[in-house]
Amino acid sequence: MIGKLKGIVDSSGSDWVILDVHGVGYQVQCSARTLRDLPQAGAAATLFVETVFREDQIRLIGFMSEAERDWYRLLVTVQGVGSKVALAVLGTLSAAEFASAIAHQDKAMIARAPGVGPKVAARICAELKDRAPAFSEAGLGLARLPQAGAEALPLPASDAVSALVNLGYQQAQASAAVAAAIQAAGDHADTAQLIRLGLKELAR
Repeated sequence: MIGKLKGIVDSSGSDWVILDVHGVGYQVQCSARTLRDLPQAGAAATLFVETVFREDQIRLIGFMSEAERDWYRLLVTVQGVGSKVALAVLGTLSAAEFASAIAHQDKAMIARAPGVGPKVAARICAELKDRAPAFSEAGLGLARLPQAGAEALPLPASDAVSALVNLGYQQAQASAAVAAAIQAAGDHADTAQLIRLGLKELAR
């Protein structure tokens, strides 16, 4: 089973990339977000891989982070959610946004993904609400921050969330972005740094 590939981007299509690993080209299926985040052809890249076995084929599905791969593994356990729908969700929402949507049971946010109707979105929220936090450290941190409430956050984080909300972002979006910023910059980051990193996350 292949769990990780590190090589050179050879070529890509609408939903796949070929990664050259020491002369062997691995075709890896990816979400739209992962394809956008990959470097151009000829540059080095690392993908965390889920190996999917079928009767007639073996498919490799690639992600930019282990957290995103963990969300994929959870998504495909939901009734009615296959690989295509899971990749559509992760191609529409970042790991931070998806964690926030699960934490807030925000069905509308998940339903933004192509091919995901209200019933499927509701099922995803219901089935993952108790399982997701225990699954990945990154998901736990991102999901916990929006629920804590501004008064429970460290002052720089609380101020950063308030600033992003004042700029027009939803509370859930702002909280998830600041959570990602804290992970990137550390617990001692000041408000200005968290706002800057939060805006960068929201622009992804």
